[in-house]
Amino acid sequence: MPTRNISITPEQDAFIEKTVKSGDYQNASEAVRDALRALQQRRREDSLKLKALRRQIRAGVAALENGEFTDVAEAEVERYLEGLTAAPGKRAR
Repeated sequence: MPTRNISITPEQDAFIEKTVKSGDYQNASEAVRDALRALQQRRREDSLKLKALRRQIRAGVAALENGEFTDVAEAEVERYLEGLTAAPGKRAR
């Protein structure tokens, strides 16, 4: 297995030491590898969220271009948004 020297903060060192002493991990390397796996997972999830957001943006732009939107006066924006999040049947009109 490759070896790499890294620098960590005293707080990070204390956290690793605590997790090893608690029995969650057998050693610091195991704890750091698990942290890296969590980082990789978070990056994968962030990438999927970004792709979904981009799809929604494209759909929104297409809706605007097709005239599929509701024009809301600035003074009515809060009420309009509340109506969108209200329970069905209780939406503001």
